[in-house]
Amino acid sequence: MVRTETPVCDFGQAAIDFSLPGVDGKTWTLQDCMGEKGLLVMFICNHCPYVKAIRERLVRDTRELREHGINSVAIMSNDIAQYEEDSFANMQQIAAEFAFPFPYLLDETQATAQAYGAVCTPDFFGYNADLQLQYRGRLDAGRKETVPEDARRDLFEAMLEVARTGKGPAAQIPSMGCSIKWKEPV
Repeated sequence: MVRTETPVCDFGQAAIDFSLPGVDGKTWTLQDCMGEKGLLVMFICNHCPYVKAIRERLVRDTRELREHGINSVAIMSNDIAQYEEDSFANMQQIAAEFAFPFPYLLDETQATAQAYGAVCTPDFFGYNADLQLQYRGRLDAGRKETVPEDARRDLFEAMLEVARTGKGPAAQIPSMGCSIKWKEPV
């Protein structure tokens, strides 16, 4: 497991379209996922301890953001041949177990992760209604630990600001997690 941090937010960068299979049997595109006031694109997986530590808070925050017009989508881009825990069947199981309120998609070719410049799990890309990047930071202060109930909800607060104003906060703390598990070049 290689710990990696996300780069600084490139404000205004356009969201990149995708067409990926979801655990629900549907193929999802960027437009299918879009909310009225924005979209949170998340790169996550099943095996990463950083993701495991935040799943309940992630479900809570994405469910609440939906009430404010921000939809969410999670994309799993790891090499499933090397990481069985990240298989499509296990993605379906995790999505059901945690009642994900967002599509959970498989990026088997890893082209979507590469296009977005995703580097770790979790890696968050928060877009406004014009699909311009406004947030590339952490969920909260928790890493692989639980956090106090009153901990600041960085991603949630940032995306509420995006919903209200179309702009994200100038100061953002990078997300940290396991590196994306890239396939070996053929």
